[in-house]
Amino acid sequence: MKPLIYIDGAAGTTGLEIRERLAGRADVELRTLSNAERKDAQARTRALNEADVAILCLPDAAARDAVALVENPAVRILDASTAHRTAEGWIYGVPELEPERRGEIAAARRVSNPGCYATGFLALVRPLVRAGLLPVDVAVTANAVSGYSGGGRAMIEEFEDEASPRFTRAVVRTYGLDLAHKHVAEMQRHAGLAHAPLFAPTVGRFYRGMMVEVPLQVWSLSQTPTTRDIHGVLSSAYADEALIDVAPVAEVQATLDAELLKNTDRMKLFVFSNEGAQQVRLVAVLDNLGKGAAGAAVQNLNIMLGVSETTGLH
Repeated sequence: MKPLIYIDGAAGTTGLEIRERLAGRADVELRTLSNAERKDAQARTRALNEADVAILCLPDAAARDAVALVENPAVRILDASTAHRTAEGWIYGVPELEPERRGEIAAARRVSNPGCYATGFLALVRPLVRAGLLPVDVAVTANAVSGYSGGGRAMIEEFEDEASPRFTRAVVRTYGLDLAHKHVAEMQRHAGLAHAPLFAPTVGRFYRGMMVEVPLQVWSLSQTPTTRDIHGVLSSAYADEALIDVAPVAEVQATLDAELLKNTDRMKLFVFSNEGAQQVRLVAVLDNLGKGAAGAAVQNLNIMLGVSETTGLH
């Protein structure tokens, strides 16, 4: 019997992208509710409790409410919201993050899908912390730019709907100026850092794509690792990964495009350096809706179902 998958919030940006990746797959059955049923609390509750895996694509409060509706202990939940990314009892769904993580996801009843910015940040930072090249109390800064689809329907309207009172002609807009972006907690926790990173996110006038950068003043680090030390740790960490590539250290580019991997479910990491100044720029490029959201959710779902984790991904 095929596993029954129910996407709660399937009409939203991430939900639609997940549905697109699952459409036509012969190994799963998708439960679909009509517009009227989606607004019917009993119909939603029934769908949640009858699913083998319920994928939540909801605002944080609504995701917590949905979890509370699940009374069937056999139902497994994959939450794409921020609500449970640092919660006890939930497995943080980045399969590449730790050596044992795939097994934990495979066995989990509750999996929290990572944030898009956090995915790039952790891919760059966690292996270096684990290897001791970055001390746990290091002062880390992260800069990032994302396509406006990362803000969901409201932000898409701001950038696309000229009739909307919220329409903006901004080309680049920085935000998170209260220094309390919702991804920071998971970035700190899952990187194993003693202090929260100083995170500076930006949104640009392009639909999808993302760059996350972590600049390092290598001279300030106790071990003063070389570029090849840093690159070697990242290359080793992802040597066998199908969805994460590490660019050769010699692959120096004049520019780097945030849309490099748009419409894919992959991520590419770069190490740029000035050896004389002992400075390094670590950069992760991904699609905020791909490896940063829906692609990651499908990868986690595949692991939970025991099928090849790249099934339905591109």
